[in-house]
Amino acid sequence: MRINKYLAQCGVCSRRGADKLIEEGLVYINGERAEMGSLVEEGDQVVVDGQTVTLPKTFGVYAYYKPRGVTCTERDEHARITIEDEIKRLGITERVTYAGRLDRDSEGLLILTGDGDLIQSMMKGANGHEKEYEVRVNRPVTDDFIKKMSEGVYIPELDVTTRKCKVKKISRDMFNIVLTQGINRQIRRMCQVFGYQVVELKRVRVVNITLDGLDEGQIIKLDEGRIAGLKASLKNGLRD
Repeated sequence: MRINKYLAQCGVCSRRGADKLIEEGLVYINGERAEMGSLVEEGDQVVVDGQTVTLPKTFGVYAYYKPRGVTCTERDEHARITIEDEIKRLGITERVTYAGRLDRDSEGLLILTGDGDLIQSMMKGANGHEKEYEVRVNRPVTDDFIKKMSEGVYIPELDVTTRKCKVKKISRDMFNIVLTQGINRQIRRMCQVFGYQVVELKRVRVVNITLDGLDEGQIIKLDEGRIAGLKASLKNGLRD
């Protein structure tokens, strides 16, 4: 197994995150510094930043209501509260990471797990799995705004046009939006194109998992049925 996949399967991070750790020289296999494409065989000792990591036999999958103010990062000396701090506070002892970050000023649903393949499937943009949000902006939501947001928005600083999406008005200054891609700060960037500023942003659903029944800062372990539904939905996702 390639080292980046191995680390993802161990729940250390995503494959992309593993590549960064390897580049930084923090990964060793049997005492030798790992390189991109290094292979791990049964019985090998893998050490990441001084800690030995091994493949777990089973993986938990958790739904967590991230409050505003929590930063989705494990290492950031400038962050007041990190997701790692919250995982420790909540008593999760197994190694988990998240699929699809929420910025510090946003709140809502995060899926946490040590299952690297599940994380990879959720983060792959081509899979097109749905993520639903409720958004409050700084001025009235118009029909024209809803129409333009749903048709796909060209974001100049990224030179990219977002996919068409489902958007509906909730109230005078709120709307609901369902995305199938994961551009950094996508909703905020889309709103800015039309002169709107996001005041509040909450993720309320990821594929078949919703925020229903979760209080702010609370975490629950998903049962086998919901995990199976999540995996089935990801396999049937959109293909580019």
